[in-house]
Parts: sequence; structure tokens; C-alpha cells
Amino acid sequence: MESNVRAHVIISGRVQGVFFRMETLKAAHLYGVSGWVRNKADGTVEALFEGDKTSVDLILKWCQEGSPPAKVEKTEVNWKDYTGEFKEFKIAY
Repeated sequence: MESNVRAHVIISGRVQGVFFRMETLKAAHLYGVSGWVRNKADGTVEALFEGDKTSVDLILKWCQEGSPPAKVEKTEVNWKDYTGEFKEFKIAY
């Protein structure tokens, strides 16, 4: 059985005002991961993903491209211990 993981990611580039959070929500549902995504005041997008390793790897790969109008320059991932605290994926404010 594959182990569950937790990944905290900061996405930099043209990622605000391009539906990045909504598209991340759709991708998270597609890949079956839980957690949240939000805009930060510095213009980056922050997300926390939990799920099985394969699904989290897929959403992280998706984040490297993002929604079509986005221009991702960098993704910084920090792996954390899985907690299972999230039942769904949502946009946080």
C-alpha cells in the first residue's frame, strides 16, 4: 500500500488573476488530493496538498504549469508529515 504524504508549496510567477486557484481546485479533485490553495500578499500562490504519494506528485507536476494563462516561474516544495486533517480540497482566503 502506498503511503500518504503532505506537501506545502509556494508557486511564483504570473499566478494571480489567472484563475490559478480555481484550476488548482479542479486539478485537486481530479487527482483526489485534499488541502487548500490561497493567494499570498506577495503575489505568490500557496498550497497544501495531502494524499497518496502518486496523486500528490501529479498535482505538484500540474502546479509547475498551472492554468493556461498562468506563467509559473518557480515551485518550492516542502515535504511534511501527513496528518489527514483535511477531508476535501478548498480555496482558502
